[in-house]
Amino acid sequence: MSQATLTPFESTLQTTTVWLNDIRDRLGWSDNQRAYHALRAVLHALRDRLSVDEAAALAAQLPLLIRGIYYEGWHPHGKPDRERHLKHFLAPIADAFRNDPDINPEWVTRAVLGVLSSHVTGGEMESIKRTMPPEIRSLWN
Repeated sequence: MSQATLTPFESTLQTTTVWLNDIRDRLGWSDNQRAYHALRAVLHALRDRLSVDEAAALAAQLPLLIRGIYYEGWHPHGKPDRERHLKHFLAPIADAFRNDPDINPEWVTRAVLGVLSSHVTGGEMESIKRTMPPEIRSLWN
């Protein structure tokens, strides 16, 4: 089915599946559920370290379904999170996989940020990277 004939819901589901497959492939996984957990955990860690304006600018470039995942449970009061060290950034990602001890949260984060970078405009990703301290910015390399 061509993209032009898809309903908005079919289109966002198809796009989300592409993103999840890309994450899964980058991590060498066979499970889209794990890829979903990775996407969700990294998006939330990133979102919580952005100003409200920057978080909204990134959200505007996300497909509808991924935007919903991104905003799920968000409380913008007091954002951005002032704790900016790499270990604190990776903590919620590690927590999302607490029952899967073979998961390396930095590896997961790099894969998700790589997928994000391939689907979001370069200008927006550069803007986000500039807001991050060097420790966290290094995750994009």
